[in-house]
Amino acid sequence: MIWDRPLALFLDVDGTLLDIARRPEEVAVPEDLGALLQSAWQALEGAMALVSGRAIADLDRLFAPLRLPAAGQHGIELRLEPEGEAQIMSARPVGTALRSAVEALASKRPGVEVEDKGMTLAVHYRAAPRSGGLLARDLRRLLDREGDGIALCRGKMVLELRDGRFTKAGAVEAFMQRPPFAGRLPVFIGDDITDEDGFEAVERHGGIAMPVGEAHQGVGHRRDRATTFAGPADVRSWLATLTPPLASSTVPEAS
Repeated sequence: MIWDRPLALFLDVDGTLLDIARRPEEVAVPEDLGALLQSAWQALEGAMALVSGRAIADLDRLFAPLRLPAAGQHGIELRLEPEGEAQIMSARPVGTALRSAVEALASKRPGVEVEDKGMTLAVHYRAAPRSGGLLARDLRRLLDREGDGIALCRGKMVLELRDGRFTKAGAVEAFMQRPPFAGRLPVFIGDDITDEDGFEAVERHGGIAMPVGEAHQGVGHRRDRATTFAGPADVRSWLATLTPPLASSTVPEAS
């Protein structure tokens, strides 16, 4: 598909740019990915942002020395310009008592690990895939007792505790209100349930949702969205086609 206005591109990271690893700290960053992202960002005249569940500091570590506009922790953190400071939104933090209870719960389940992102907690069970149902039940019970406005959000082999008022949709809206994103055709590329919020945000602006991977069609996903990319390698290959000038923009057909 060819469009008559340039793109504003929003990219999830894990499962979209990077292949999923058993643990978040074990992801492998392809050697040429930083240069590829830099080139795509320049081709889009700066209208490209990372929108991730990771903290912005973690994104900077992964792609160093590159710094991009970014939203971290599902929109709780925002950095609207590459050289700007990350802003922390007025989100409810996961309280100390709840953190301790979640860590105690995870410690009793082999293969379950807790990732502390600062304002949010992610409980990973990729190494214990059959434990997801019971783990979700127990976490909901904890939230009923000690949640204080904290929501339980599902992802691929992860359950995340965070202030449910903040999503990737809010991050997209914040970027779309300012140059160089404003007035462009927004495109969101993502692979997980939490990316649905970003998909819906760009579609409200007349943009395009581009799901990654067959797993995207699981519980919680809109089934009328066709998979666009088979996996992160296809996303990276498409990014390599974003070279200036971009007077018109080409978006791949759904596969």
